[in-house]
Order: sequence, then C-alpha cells, then structure tokens
Amino acid sequence: MAPLPKFPDAFLWGASTASYQIEGAVAEDGRGTSIWDTFSHQAGRTKGGDTGDVATDHYHRWPQDVGLLADLGVNAYRFSIAWPRVQPDGSGPANTRGLDFYDWLVDALAEHGIEPMPTLFHWDLPQALENDGGWLNRETALRFADYADLVAARLGDRVGSWITLNEPFIHMALGYGIGIHAPGRTLGIEALPVAHHQLLGHGLAAAALHQRGLKVLIANNYTPVWPASTSDPDIASAHFYNALHNELFTDPILFGRYPDTLAEQTQGAAAGLDAGFVRDGDLKAISEPLDALGVNYYSPTLIGHGDPTPENGGMPFTMQTIDGYPVTAFGWPVVPGGLAELLANLKLRYGPALPPIYITENGCSTDDRPDTDGRVHDAARVDYLEEHLRFLHRSIEQGVDVRGYFAWSLLDNFEWAEGYSQRFGLVRVDYDTLERIPKDSYHWLRGVLAEQR
Repeated sequence: MAPLPKFPDAFLWGASTASYQIEGAVAEDGRGTSIWDTFSHQAGRTKGGDTGDVATDHYHRWPQDVGLLADLGVNAYRFSIAWPRVQPDGSGPANTRGLDFYDWLVDALAEHGIEPMPTLFHWDLPQALENDGGWLNRETALRFADYADLVAARLGDRVGSWITLNEPFIHMALGYGIGIHAPGRTLGIEALPVAHHQLLGHGLAAAALHQRGLKVLIANNYTPVWPASTSDPDIASAHFYNALHNELFTDPILFGRYPDTLAEQTQGAAAGLDAGFVRDGDLKAISEPLDALGVNYYSPTLIGHGDPTPENGGMPFTMQTIDGYPVTAFGWPVVPGGLAELLANLKLRYGPALPPIYITENGCSTDDRPDTDGRVHDAARVDYLEEHLRFLHRSIEQGVDVRGYFAWSLLDNFEWAEGYSQRFGLVRVDYDTLERIPKDSYHWLRGVLAEQR
C-alpha cells in the first residue's frame, strides 16, 4: 500500500463521537431526560430494544478514551455536549455537575495537545422542550442560544471552535419527517418548520459565541445527488432532493435566503418557507458569518421521480438503490469519489461565500469481530479510509480549502435506531465487558498520522 500524499502541515487530524451514542450515565449527576431516552425505551423503536442507558460508558471511562486518542496521534477531537446534562429541562441555570464532566474532558485533551471541537447539539434534545413542540416551536431556537452561551461561558477559555448543530437535515427528516429517529414524528413535508427553527437556533447561538470571540461551524450531512435516469421527471426530482438535502441548511447561512427550487416546488402550508414561521430579521440572524463549514459524508443518493402522496409525506421523489459499488455493513454504497464530487459542488455553488471546510464525519460500519488472538481485522475500513483520504487530498490540490478530517468514529457505539448492530469504530467495544480493543484501522491510521507528522 503506497503512503498517502502529504497533507498541509496545519491540517487537523481527528476522530468524532456523540454524547448519547457513547456516554451512558443517563440518570447521573443531575442529567435530565432526552428525546432519545424516551424514544429508545418505546417498544419497537430500536433494533433489539437497545438504548443508550450505558452505551460505551464513556462518562466513567473517559480517561481511557482520551488515552486512546493520544495513542492514535490525533491533534483534534470532535465530541458533543449533552444538552440535558447541562440544562436538564432545556432552560434555566447550568447544571454544574454536568458541565464539570466536559471541563475535565477539555483539560485532559489539552494535556495531550489535542484540540477540542465540541458540537452543541447532536440530536439529544431535552425531553421537556420536546413536550412543548421541540424544534417545531420557535422558542427552542431561543433556548438553544441560551444553552450555547452557558456552555461557552464555562469552556470558552480553552475551546476556540464550536459546532452548533450536527446534521440538521437528518434530524429533521428522520426525527420529524418519517419518524425513524427521535422524537418519532411523521410529518412529511410539514416538518419544514423544524429546518427553520434549527437554522435560527444556529444563527442566534453563532452570534452569542462570536460575542465571546469564538469560532463557529455547523456540521451538515452532504450527499451527491444522482438522477435515476436522464428523463426530465427524474432530473427534476433529483433537483428537488438536492435542494432539500444539500441546500436547505446551507443557502440561508451563506446566501441569506432559502433555495429557489424548494420554494417553487413545495406545496401547501409550507410553500416557500414563508408560512408564518419565517419572521422579519430571521434570515439576517441565520446568516451570521460562518468561520468554517463542517462536512459529513457517507455516500451519494440516487433519486427517481415520485408523485407526492400522503403515504410518502408529500415528497416528489423516490430514493433508489445504487448498484455497482461495494457496500458497508449498513448497506450503504462505498463511493470515495463522491467526497470529491460534493466538495467540488460546494465550491461551484458557493464560490467566495464558502468558508474553509472540515470533514467532520467520514467512516463506515463493518462486520468485524476479534479473531482467536484478540485482534480485530477490519480491512474494509482501512480501504475505505485510505481511498477517501486520497480523494480528499486530490480536492485540496484542486483548490478546495479543507483544513481537517475527523474519522467517524473513535468507538463502536449506539447507532441510533440500529442500536448496537452497526460498528463504526476504530476501536471495538465489547458491550458485555466494555473492554476497548483497537482495530487494525486504528493501528493503520496511527501509522498514517506518524508519517504525516
């Protein structure tokens, strides 16, 4: 295997995790209930009835996990802060014991020269806010800005860069649109107010963080959208889906407006995203300058025409299977060139408005397990990471300003509705003993980072 080409000297190399997926300790030290606590305890919501009650027990084993990061050789770590651990009911004063945990974590990272890059919201909304409508309620955006300022007041002296939201499209679509993620609502196209209120929350939080002299990112999930054929209906549906998935959470931030395609084609009460929930001044708040853009990439999406019906949530498209590529254990196609394609698309669409980029998530699930010697051979993950990094380097050579790469994920973890059935980690977690076992991919990436240094 040829060595990877040299990335820029100041490039950030990291790994990513998320609070509900790894922390556990859901009822300790004053933590409140999140929508994922509620959702995962409802019958039939997750595979095998799995919950994040224990997860990987990171809340108690964080020193060991920081040691794994240090041994890996990363110089950055993306983790998320559990909103209900900081504000049990989503408002009011901070829970000091909850903030203590992140305080200790940040200090430990600093001792190893690892830059923290926390995400303020990775889907674990306090249940008390969901009881009042969640992200359908404009007040949640205001509460999010207050929460962001509380956390920054405690950690901002040591944390310079902050991610506001993780994959707001996925949270809207899967949580409020089709109901396979928490909070489990099935609103279809009528979930669009969730988009606006998440964006407003981002903008208000970004302003609060900027007031403290801090840098702000948002981590969006992007996908190259491929039409299923050259027919006009398929192309039109792909155009619509591209606006919904890729442009809805980017155009308002970088351009100060919603994508025209969505305004033209969305019907009913949410037409044009101006049905009463977009107020004067909102788009100005949403377009608070972004210091960098987080890009999460896993695979392209193949879209065909579909007629909007109540059964499909009013969506004018169908999602189709991409053939001709290897697939992950999740069944997602492995298309490393898709990363370069989406970066080129971002550069083309946003031009001078596009800020520097960090790849904040990229990785794959594999069906890996220890052999008789206790080693975990995950050659498919090694190939996945290597090929994506080669295409990423090519994008940098072609002028895309990419400043860092975070592998998803440091640890095997609770994979949302899939429970513990999908393993994305560089480190295997034995869910019976909670033992950590670095996989071949961990050792491979450690070697890569040593070479890059």
